[in-house]
Amino acid sequence: MNFSNRCYEMLTQVPSGRVTTYKAIANALNSKAYRAVGTAMKNNPNAPQVPCHRVVNNDSRIGKYAYGVEKKIELLKTEGINVINGKVVNFAKVFYDFN
Repeated sequence: MNFSNRCYEMLTQVPSGRVTTYKAIANALNSKAYRAVGTAMKNNPNAPQVPCHRVVNNDSRIGKYAYGVEKKIELLKTEGINVINGKVVNFAKVFYDFN
């Protein structure tokens, strides 16, 4: 299985109403390839079924999304994630770690 598919497989574990980070996915894969995780998310052929909108920056910033940041925020809000000024509110409370 290639790196991107391993990222997508990890991402399917993140439940609705939670977010994870590029770094957390990379760490779960025993890698430091955070940017490669971002590239995989950008090229996700199965969005939103494989919920790449649930991946944010380590500092809780929303980051980019292939379908536009507004769409990413909309999807997160439908799952109960609050976003203010481009950041996830209560990040520590909604953060999903794979450990």
